[in-house]
Amino acid sequence: MRLLIAEDDPMLGRGLKRALQGAGYTVDLVVTGDEAMAATRVQSYALVLLDLGLPNASGLDALKALRSRRDATPVIIVTARDRPEQKVEGLDAGADDYVVKPFDLEELLARIRAHIRRREQRTSDALQAHGVRVDLAARTVTLQGAAVQVTAKEFKVLAALMRRMGQFVSKEELEGALYDDTTEVESNTIETAVYGLRRKLGSGLIVTARGLGYTIPKGA
Repeated sequence: MRLLIAEDDPMLGRGLKRALQGAGYTVDLVVTGDEAMAATRVQSYALVLLDLGLPNASGLDALKALRSRRDATPVIIVTARDRPEQKVEGLDAGADDYVVKPFDLEELLARIRAHIRRREQRTSDALQAHGVRVDLAARTVTLQGAAVQVTAKEFKVLAALMRRMGQFVSKEELEGALYDDTTEVESNTIETAVYGLRRKLGSGLIVTARGLGYTIPKGA
């Protein structure tokens, strides 16, 4: 599961990154508002930790840009700005939570888990686009209303891409959806699953971009 930290304090940023990696997350660290906006445009994140006092573009600017794209990725503002009106401004701009520095690491980790859990619970049991419908509860796939038989791995890859429609999902993230930490990852598993899905559901459904991963473009 990949998180983004946008923090311009080098010591705090690196320390928080190490702590989150120790908790089992994959973590990207950026130090400017522009970098935060660029990262969220090309990469799908389970959650963003966002400082407000970023150079180039503020954290608030990055948050507003994210929400203007109707991106519902959970965002926790982590900042030294502690006045009530500043908290209200951040939450009204679309933040899901507001944590004031200095903070307790264990509490922050608990907040991260809670927001990720809530997002997963809000996910619909049925995802659909481009005539493809994925029923997460029944674990079935249909194309234009007709049932399509897919393998267990194809289903997991398709569901992961449908959940993050319009955003690129890396090969490593897709492997994380297939395997737990104790299972050895088989080579070419993702490529094989994507090939099978394209053959069964249409060659244009899944788009690949070198260095970014895979995506299902948003559409009807």
